[in-house]
Amino acid sequence: MAPAKVVKKENVYTIDCTGPANDGILNVADLENYLVTRIKVEGRTNNFGKKIAVSRSGNEIKVTVQPDVQFSKRYIKYLTKKFLKKSSLRDWLRVVASSKAAYEIRYYNVDQAADEE
Repeated sequence: MAPAKVVKKENVYTIDCTGPANDGILNVADLENYLVTRIKVEGRTNNFGKKIAVSRSGNEIKVTVQPDVQFSKRYIKYLTKKFLKKSSLRDWLRVVASSKAAYEIRYYNVDQAADEE
């Protein structure tokens, strides 16, 4: 009896920055650079090797993270929120899961009627 094959699931996580990037509020290159410098592999930063690839795509508006090791999608959200806080954008922007392997940076929905009263 042959040993069972381990099926390696290819994960590709994306962060869509379309709204804030088009408005000029968020610099996608800075987000990509922040993720490259802060993502830890085996407990150490700057330990990527060929295990993780971070790149921009979609007219430079989306950041793509392709790990070859076990990697948490939640960790990407955590680092993105830290970036927004560091950039003083956390009060206006939030990170929302748009699909199973993607996040989207959106504006908070502010009810205009509540402000007028």
